[in-house]
Amino acid sequence: MSKKKKFKVLKITLLILAIIVFVGLIAYLFPVMKNLSTHEGQEAFKQRVDESGLYGFLSLLGLQIAQIILVVLPGEPLEVLAGMCYGAVGGTIFILFSVFITTTILFWLVRKYGKSFVYHAFDQKRIDRIEKSKVFQNPKNLEYIFAVCFAIIGPPKDLLVYIGGLLPVKPLRFIMIATFCRFPSIISSTIVGQYFSEGNWKISFLIYGITLIITIATLLIIKIFDKEKITERALNELK
Repeated sequence: MSKKKKFKVLKITLLILAIIVFVGLIAYLFPVMKNLSTHEGQEAFKQRVDESGLYGFLSLLGLQIAQIILVVLPGEPLEVLAGMCYGAVGGTIFILFSVFITTTILFWLVRKYGKSFVYHAFDQKRIDRIEKSKVFQNPKNLEYIFAVCFAIIGPPKDLLVYIGGLLPVKPLRFIMIATFCRFPSIISSTIVGQYFSEGNWKISFLIYGITLIITIATLLIIKIFDKEKITERALNELK
């Protein structure tokens, strides 16, 4: 069996395991999640999370790591779930910790195995196009581009983690940017999760609306002041 087929089998296996763990975690929490609108339900949910202990922590950590490695899993539901289980602050710290670990591992795997490793996860033509793009080959632009793309909603952050290892960027600076520039989107999701766990659905939806408005406003500001259209060109290449 070729390396490509082996990686594909491993990826499918991890995906199946991640889905099983996610469904199992939701099934474990669901009996108390449906009563979150009541004070008793909120207390029951907190008790269930406390009872899950290390199992719950490791399950969520495994899901978060799988989400970045497998790419196909959406990150927001896990961030919301982390907020529900550990609160806005605890959930954010948890997600940042798991993102830091996964980003570090993936970056050095790409640096060691090169394009062949990235091709297992993404279309080869897409990766080659991005890598050869002038906007991504300019070291002066890279840190700015990564900081903006990781901070706002929309850009494929998991793709950025993979291609970071192929581009002329300093390892530690890239890992720090890829981890901590996600803070705005992560904190908004964990805050939503915390309010969900308190049965406050209206504020949760309001926060998502505010986050979307801030993202749009940020893009408009960047468009006005970015005379060379670096961000716009980078986002177009990532599509």
